[in-house]
Amino acid sequence: MASKKLFLLPGDGIGPEAMTEVKKLIAVMNENGAGFETEEGLVGGSAYDAHGQAISEADMEKALAADAVLFGAVGGPKWDDVPYEVRPEAGLLRLRKDLELFANLRPAICYPALAASSSLKQDVVEGLDILIVRELTGGVYFGEPKQIIDLGNGQKRGIDTQIYDTFEIERIAGVAFELARTRNNHVTSMEKRNVMKSGVLWNEVVTATHKAKFSDVKLDHMLADAGGMQLVRWPKQFDVIVTDNLFGDMLSDVAAMLTGSLGMLPSASLGAPDAKTGKRKALYEPVHGSAPDIAGKGIANPIAMIASFAMCLRYSFNMVAEADRLEKAISAVLDAGYRTGDIMSEGMKKVSTAEMGDAIVAQYRAG
Repeated sequence: MASKKLFLLPGDGIGPEAMTEVKKLIAVMNENGAGFETEEGLVGGSAYDAHGQAISEADMEKALAADAVLFGAVGGPKWDDVPYEVRPEAGLLRLRKDLELFANLRPAICYPALAASSSLKQDVVEGLDILIVRELTGGVYFGEPKQIIDLGNGQKRGIDTQIYDTFEIERIAGVAFELARTRNNHVTSMEKRNVMKSGVLWNEVVTATHKAKFSDVKLDHMLADAGGMQLVRWPKQFDVIVTDNLFGDMLSDVAAMLTGSLGMLPSASLGAPDAKTGKRKALYEPVHGSAPDIAGKGIANPIAMIASFAMCLRYSFNMVAEADRLEKAISAVLDAGYRTGDIMSEGMKKVSTAEMGDAIVAQYRAG
C-alpha cells in the first residue's frame, strides 16, 4: 500500500494533548497496514520560542511535501507581546496561504447523546447536521491595504480591505454545491449585499455559478446577520452554508456552540485538486483553539482533534470506511456516557483527555 505522509503540528496549549490521542489512532491503523508516515514540527508560540518565527522555513517545506497536515492549536497569553508579524496565529495564516487552502469545511453535528448539552432547546438541535463552507484565502483578512495610519492630533485610522475576485467566489461556491450533492442538495449563500459591494459581487457570482453548473442543487441567499439569527432560531433549516472569510469565521463559531461544546468540532481546509494527480493540499484542525487556561491539566476534550483526523481519512486518503468507523466510535463512546469536563452532565462518567482517547481507540478496534 502506498505510504501516506502526515505532518503533525501540535502547536500550543491543549494542542499537543489532543494530538497525542490522534497518534494512538494512527498507531492502531498502522498495525493494520494503513501505511501512515508521520513527521512532527513546531507552529505558533512554540515555533516562536525555538526559531523566532511562527513557523520555520524547514517546517513549511515539510507541510508542502505532506499529503495532509494535522494541526492542533496556537496562541496563549505568553506570546501576547511578540511582534504582530510573528504572532502565533501568523503560522496558521501562512500555512493556509502557502498551501493555497481556499476552502474551509466546518461541520456542526449534534451527537444524540449531547443534545441536552446545547444552550438551545433539545428539539432545536437534536439531529443537527450542517456544513459551513468558508472561503479562507481572500477577503478582509488578506486584503491590502491593511494598516494603521497616524493622522496627527492624537487620531489614528485602522484600515482593513475586503477584496474578492470572481474566480475566488466561483471556486468556493463550486465546492459548496459539490458537497451539497452528497448531502441534502441545498446551499444557502450568505453575504451583506445590502451594504457591501463585495457582497453584491458574491451574490451575483454564486447565482451565475449555480445557473451554469449546479442548477440541480437548491440555492437560497440570506444576509449574513439574518443567517446568524436563523442559526440560533432553527438551525435544521440549513444543509450547506457558503460564505466569505470574515462571516464564515463568525458563523461557524455560532454553529459550533449549537452542538454543546467547541471541543466537539473538527474542520478541514482544502486546496484545489492537482491537475495531474487530482490530490488536494489539506490541513485538518479542531475549532476550539489553544485553551491556555486548561492546558497541561489533562482535562481537554480530544474529540474535535480526533474528528478532524476522521475528516482527513475521508477527504485526503479516501478511507471512507475507516472515517465512518471512527465517527461511529466517537458516537458510541458518548452514548456509553463518557464525558470530558466541557460536556459533563449529571449521571455521566467524567474522564481525562487520555481516557477519552483510549475509549475511542478501544471502540474503533472493536469496530
